[in-house]
Amino acid sequence: MSPTTPDTSEFPRVEHAAAPAPAPVVSDAPRPEEITKREILGVPLAMTDYDEAMDVMDGMIARRQLGYVCAVAVHATTVAYKDPEMMAALRGSSLTVPDGMPLVWAANILGEKLPQRVYGPELMWRHCARAAEKGHRVWLYGSRDQGTLAQLALNLRKAHPGLRIVGGYSPPFRELTEDEEAEVAARINADRPDVVWVGTGVPRQEKWMARMRDRLEAPVLCAVGAAFDFHAGRISQAPSWMQDRGLEWTYRIAQEPRRLLPRYLYYNPAFLMAFTRQLVREKILRRTP
Repeated sequence: MSPTTPDTSEFPRVEHAAAPAPAPVVSDAPRPEEITKREILGVPLAMTDYDEAMDVMDGMIARRQLGYVCAVAVHATTVAYKDPEMMAALRGSSLTVPDGMPLVWAANILGEKLPQRVYGPELMWRHCARAAEKGHRVWLYGSRDQGTLAQLALNLRKAHPGLRIVGGYSPPFRELTEDEEAEVAARINADRPDVVWVGTGVPRQEKWMARMRDRLEAPVLCAVGAAFDFHAGRISQAPSWMQDRGLEWTYRIAQEPRRLLPRYLYYNPAFLMAFTRQLVREKILRRTP
């Protein structure tokens, strides 16, 4: 078995035969470029909600419009501020939604009226419910191992009866070779998904989507970070009251202190300082005649 071929004994597949590619159809769903954006640290964040974001994704599927969606929090935004490749990936996305409450607060300080975030794990969960209703084909790329990926697939199918998960793969914790990426692309294209959910972590997942976009025929790629581990039951999510108050990071640190504490100690203050500079700069520009 090739290193990039999923172990089908662990990952239960719904179907093996490739479906014919559907023809594009006329859709009145909003296009990605029609969504209002607000730049924060140079990242164009969509001023949107769950329903509109999912409408955009469904419109892309209906039109067979190729693109990718990123759900970003403070970490990803601050990484992009320092990493040109990450910034290019986020600026090249069809839709970049504010995954964290601090980004919602930042947008509102700048004059927006965003009522809520578009949390990646919740976006994935809600859109899988839609996909089950509409018959969209789903592919899963990510997770910490193939066993966790199989559990994720089982949990999604149980929660959303009729969901068509047509393939999946948990890549190794390293960059794939050119031959491996070509094999992954061929496998995904053979399975003809409508949506490829990507959960390999920041900034790897965003850079992968940007790099692979022209090689994949699926209309929508969507990066959702830790959603795979949450929905597989490997990591618990913070209570809703903590999420609503922007305290989810404290809950995550308690779960994985060695991995996450250094990240938050660096990126949270870095974001605050960079955003303060942006806020001051914009205020000065507004006062300049």
